[in-house]
Amino acid sequence: MLLMPDPHSPLHAALSKVGDRWTLLVIEALLTGPRRFSDLQDEVAGIAPNTLSSRLKALESEALVVAHTYSERPPRYEYVLTASGKELAGAISLLTAWGSGHGEESGAPRHGLCGTPLEVRWYCPTCDRQASESEEAWEI
Repeated sequence: MLLMPDPHSPLHAALSKVGDRWTLLVIEALLTGPRRFSDLQDEVAGIAPNTLSSRLKALESEALVVAHTYSERPPRYEYVLTASGKELAGAISLLTAWGSGHGEESGAPRHGLCGTPLEVRWYCPTCDRQASESEEAWEI
């Protein structure tokens, strides 16, 4: 029996905004700073110009990206992540780490000082301790 996703769930809301391959790759390219359209085409290998254009427009409508004009004639833009867009860095890091262990070897994020692959930990700032999977209440 196939269950229909809950359209009111937080995961459904997130996926409706950034839930396709190209969107996440565009966001990843923008995490290091502003990019022009041609820069994004170079950094996101294989993306067609019309696909990149539609993803950038969708990201703008979701207030995850802002386009700044750098040329009036012809109109040209530089794209930058908003604060909300930058918040996706953690999710992209988690997906990258997961992907490095469950597919092609793209490489997990590594510690800059010693080169050891980084591990993600859930931390509760109220309790000042790391949460574990064995604890009773995991709520999303």
